Amino acid sequence: MNIIKNEIQVFFTALMFYTRIPCPKWVNHDAEYLNKATRYFPLIGWIVGGVCALVFYAASFYLSKEVSLILSFVSGILITGAFHEDGFADVCDGFGGGWTKEKILDIMKDSRVGAYGAVGLISIFLFKFYLLLSIDAKFIPLVIFSAHAYSRFCAATFILTHNYVRENEDSKAKPVAKSLSLTNFIIALLFGVLALLIFRSVNVFILLIPVYIIKYFSGRYYTKWIGGYTGDCLGATQQVCEVGFYLFYILLWKFI
Repeated sequence: MNIIKNEIQVFFTALMFYTRIPCPKWVNHDAEYLNKATRYFPLIGWIVGGVCALVFYAASFYLSKEVSLILSFVSGILITGAFHEDGFADVCDGFGGGWTKEKILDIMKDSRVGAYGAVGLISIFLFKFYLLLSIDAKFIPLVIFSAHAYSRFCAATFILTHNYVRENEDSKAKPVAKSLSLTNFIIALLFGVLALLIFRSVNVFILLIPVYIIKYFSGRYYTKWIGGYTGDCLGATQQVCEVGFYLFYILLWKFI
């Protein structure tokens, strides 16, 4: 019974931290639960991706494909509070405007969005929109659902493969998980990979390789400039891997 209660606590911690879905009042940001909650990060992708996919599917009965996609994006932003988009914008500002580790970290900590962040957000939303627009409408919900789940797994692996680089936390630094056990990594992997079973095709699993390569090179880039990752880097990686999933899905079905 205690095990079940503990898992419920861990799941709700993940739900509270990664989304704006209302949670019981007894759920908090306890560091112990926050680290464990990483195993449910891809499962949160199931929830967010599922909502986005459902909104697109329902809207497409009455509205154009373009409008349905925009409504899908808006639903994802509302349910997460633009959590990952904010991280992506901060990374664009930090790495675009900073030339030292200290400067990059200082810029990313600033709550204001600069020119690099604004341009980055516009670019990534355009990428998402036009990539999904080029996919057959009947497959879009499946692609959205799987992309949200697997991209979150890729982001979560940073906690296992790289070092967290903020030495001094303050009120402006976002809380973030800093450790991932092998067991939690395997659980996260299962949630991230099993989402692709919705396609009922083994070919889709080829996408796991190129999308993870995006994470790998993102990690090399972050390590080169700041020596590891921050919470913003995780959000940015999720966004970039999501776009990568859409791109490689199109290439996969065009050439295979």
